[in-house]
Amino acid sequence: MADNKNYMRKNWWKIACIVLLAYTFIAGLLIQVPNLPLLGQTSRNLFFHVSMWMVMMTLFTVSVINSIRYLRTFNLRYDIYARQYATVGIIFGLLGYATGSIWMSYTWADPNNPLFKSFSALAREPKLIGAAIALLIYFAYLVLRDSVSDMDKRARISAVYNIFAYAMLFPAIWIMPRLLPSLHPGQEGNPALVLKDVNEQMRMVELPAFLGWTLLGVWITTLKIRLTILKERKLAQ
Repeated sequence: MADNKNYMRKNWWKIACIVLLAYTFIAGLLIQVPNLPLLGQTSRNLFFHVSMWMVMMTLFTVSVINSIRYLRTFNLRYDIYARQYATVGIIFGLLGYATGSIWMSYTWADPNNPLFKSFSALAREPKLIGAAIALLIYFAYLVLRDSVSDMDKRARISAVYNIFAYAMLFPAIWIMPRLLPSLHPGQEGNPALVLKDVNEQMRMVELPAFLGWTLLGVWITTLKIRLTILKERKLAQ
């Protein structure tokens, strides 16, 4: 009985993650959403597409914090944390990019134009370009790490670059796309984060979705961190 209590106490957030994501999928597909022009029922993608970006930003933030902690302490454990949080952040960034691309192909593409012409217009969307630049910067972070063999030198260079990558994240995703003409909603604010952007029913799903997906990202990262530490311990033996 005591073991069960200890397990529940240590893993309550994992249970909460499963419950929140189950609620997101069920309620997200069943609740009534406003039947807006162009969007229609595709607005349900809000619970998935926007959540991916939220998780990405959260994981990148935790990653850069651990890079700063490494530069202050030179504890290689923080370098492992920074690497794995950045890696999983990239995965969620790719999911956000993919869900956004699919969503806009159903809402922004011109049905009167051939597919390749519509795609060429959509490919010039500033939000997509900015997101692609941000992800490429973080891909370069992983490539940089793999190009340095010395462990301490790799950790120091990666930590400094991670701070640079995080600084570039905001101009690429939040600032530059808003200075250019865009079809993307929320040019003058944060789409889906302003109360007037969604109704009350959607808000009841949106916030649990953000939290559930974030917990999933942290869960995946903790598993990758454990595997990395085990591998390094075996190599050190």
